[in-house]
Amino acid sequence: MSPAHAKSAADLIISACTALVHDDHEQIGFVEDATIVVRDGRIEAVTSGPAGIPAREHIDARGQVAMPGLVNCHTHAPMVTLRGIAEDLPVEEWFNEFVWPIESNLQEKDVELGARLACAEMIRGGVTCFADHYFSMDTVAAVTAESGLRANLGQAFFSSQGAAGRERSLDFALRNRDTAEGRITTSLAPHAPYTVDDSDLAATAELAAQHGLLVHIHASENRDQAEASLARHGRTPVEILAAAGLFDTDLLLAHGTGIMERDLPVLARATGRIAVASAPRGYLKFAWPTTTPVRALRELGISVGLATDGAASNNSLDVWESMALTALVQKFTEADARRLTSRQALHHATLQSARAVGLGQEIGSLAPGRRADIILVDLTGPHTQPVHDLAATLVHSARAGDVRTTIVDGRILMRDRELLTLDVPAVVREMNERMPALIDRSHGKRIQDYDT
Repeated sequence: MSPAHAKSAADLIISACTALVHDDHEQIGFVEDATIVVRDGRIEAVTSGPAGIPAREHIDARGQVAMPGLVNCHTHAPMVTLRGIAEDLPVEEWFNEFVWPIESNLQEKDVELGARLACAEMIRGGVTCFADHYFSMDTVAAVTAESGLRANLGQAFFSSQGAAGRERSLDFALRNRDTAEGRITTSLAPHAPYTVDDSDLAATAELAAQHGLLVHIHASENRDQAEASLARHGRTPVEILAAAGLFDTDLLLAHGTGIMERDLPVLARATGRIAVASAPRGYLKFAWPTTTPVRALRELGISVGLATDGAASNNSLDVWESMALTALVQKFTEADARRLTSRQALHHATLQSARAVGLGQEIGSLAPGRRADIILVDLTGPHTQPVHDLAATLVHSARAGDVRTTIVDGRILMRDRELLTLDVPAVVREMNERMPALIDRSHGKRIQDYDT
């Protein structure tokens, strides 16, 4: 190849696929026999038919759908180490008797191994970006960088840690923002209004505004929390956040199943970019009586992104399942089979999820100029055939295991189901060796008390 020819070559071309795209009105559509051209980590073109230029790497994606990579908008990646440790329990017992006692044992190595296994699971499930809210986040950042994934990361803190907890969260955010060649962004991560007091929440709002940081927080996780907050403080968790000034910042609320009718005008008055992350499997598992009010939030212009929460409650980091359950639970809650449609569910899984983590201009759609975070989904299996409605097939028939290839910033992290950046067997061996010490609860300690 001549030097001139080599210079014109794309880094990657994906050909013969069906591409999921968004039109000018953000409606989901599909381009048949599409070719996607990637150069310098970004999508250069999405065309119908061949590209007509050479490429350093080529993927023939015949029989596959190219989609924007999925975004897990709220998780605690290292908690995969606790998958299945506390089952069939109400949330108070789950926290106080199992999760928070075990988390008092966490060592940096446990966090590292959990993050490695979580990143592997997400890559295999077509997640290209995740928002994480946990401890020892420098370790999670290092694993994320090595894995090739994109993430928004926040160091969690409680007011019980004193001012030092908030300062560590800020220090982490400032040191790690825009690292890993820009793939890591950061947030401030107060745990929740019931573990972080009003003065810490107000200080967080000031710091977020001063440094241009997202705030990622659990809020109105369930109706019991909202009612307990009203009884104790005369305000809902949403009203507490508003009074602290957090609605004048960019804010990602985890869960929101306890959002009440009285909260909607408060949310409507927000001047910051507000988003909610919904993880429906956990709500069903904990038998919470309400779910994230997706329709009401969307009518306010609030993006609702898809999430899994940690695998200790969800048992997996499968955003495909979250997408299907979001559609089904909303139909059930609204008593209307027309809500939420498959195309709407795909919109939540793509553009809305990207906006929720503050990356709405960079990822979430297959369009020129966007980062090349792309997944290829194989629809040739018996459970996805025949295809009468491609959107419905993707939402209700396809599974995480149908993802064949996962690409972030134009780099292939998994090709034909082979992970290229992480060694899962080695991680699992070392994790299992450390498990007895990690899950020991005989010390009687907790990192916090769940008492909303």
